[in-house]
Amino acid sequence: MILVNTDYINGKELDMLGLVKGSTIQSKNIGKDITQAFKTLVGGELKAYTEMMNEARALATKRMVAEAESLGADAVVNVRYASSAVMQGAAEVMAYGTAVRFRR
Repeated sequence: MILVNTDYINGKELDMLGLVKGSTIQSKNIGKDITQAFKTLVGGELKAYTEMMNEARALATKRMVAEAESLGADAVVNVRYASSAVMQGAAEVMAYGTAVRFRR
């Protein structure tokens, strides 16, 4: 599966199949939350949160690709990511784009 953040793929003619998306909601682990709270006192990267968000993006992407594959897509163009706080201590990550099939 080819994923691009442009609306074209060089050398390919595309048939649009439709919007596909994948999402997940992740919450903070209480142990990590406490250690990361202490980290804010001295500054620097909150590595546990960075890791959590990277895992969430990977899972959202995997779910988006699965939806595209179920439509018979060869690629997803215009891939975008969004995140938002759902509640205190939980964030949603969404991956979305347009599923396309290559013209033969």
